Amino acid sequence: MRTLQVAAGRGAVACAATPVPRRSLLLSTAAAGAALQSEQVPLRLTRNVPGAAAKFRASADAAQAATFATTDEAFSWAKKDNRRLLHVVYRVGDIDKTIKFYTECLGMKLLRKRDIPEEKYTNAFLGYGPEESHFVVELTYNYGVDKYDVGAGFGHFGIGVEDVAKTVELIRAKGGKVTREPGPVKGGKTVIAFVEDPDGYIFEIIERPGTPEPLSQVMLRVGDLDRAISFYEKACGMELLLKRDNPEYKYTVAMMGYGPEDRNAVLELTYNYGVTEYAKGNAYAQIAIGTDDVYKTAEVVKLSGGQVVREPGPLPGINTKITSILDPDGWKSVFVDNIDFAKELE
Repeated sequence: MRTLQVAAGRGAVACAATPVPRRSLLLSTAAAGAALQSEQVPLRLTRNVPGAAAKFRASADAAQAATFATTDEAFSWAKKDNRRLLHVVYRVGDIDKTIKFYTECLGMKLLRKRDIPEEKYTNAFLGYGPEESHFVVELTYNYGVDKYDVGAGFGHFGIGVEDVAKTVELIRAKGGKVTREPGPVKGGKTVIAFVEDPDGYIFEIIERPGTPEPLSQVMLRVGDLDRAISFYEKACGMELLLKRDNPEYKYTVAMMGYGPEDRNAVLELTYNYGVTEYAKGNAYAQIAIGTDDVYKTAEVVKLSGGQVVREPGPLPGINTKITSILDPDGWKSVFVDNIDFAKELE
């Protein structure tokens, strides 16, 4: 088994690793809160509330999902569940600098920003449309932490634009770093380019005019592509939208999601030949996914052989129901109750 400690395939950037504190609110349960030395440690999600633990256990016991009669029934339910990618969470060293880059160079809008001084972190949500209907990014700045290890496992975010060349010119003029000049993708015709944000996260700029969802991809590297595809199909109810092997460049990609790639954000899984494990760093956190039932979701994940790292139930003091899981490669997803999510955005 070969472990990759440096970037492989389609671009990752490493920075110095720095432990960070937790964050507390709503959907992004790992934004500043993951115990970075181990993704499998349950997170402290809020400040201590008297009796919260007992109330949480009672609520979870009372709201347990009905047991599925068969695994096929469970997987079928996951396919029919009302799911979509809500946002992707990651940490940055200078949130104002990153906001400036995303709004001026990438054309995103700042949707909301909040500072939580008692918890020593700041959040910012950015995207190309309202959170109620669009996939967005959630940036987290932890006081005093200015650098993170992006790792070799994280690949890139994808953004669809009208004109790649013009976008790259603007990014370069603003001082952005272009790591791959505009041109056709290897083995295809789609025009792409790669740029790097102030924290070393890579963005693939994709020429895709008229797309209703410009923030279109999150690319993660996996050690066994077929295993990962099976997990996301069964546990997460995603569809395999595309699978493409590139033997000349020794990698295979699979696009997974809840709708056509040209209209929805998707998860791009990349397998580099012979690489079975990656160093994940402490910068990238997780993807949040909407669901109609976090209890049933957790049950499906367990039946799929996945790991539930936070049992389903409401967050103490907030009542938003979530459950957190790990895929076979250790990448984290948080499922969030759709109704609760809508209430949080009111």
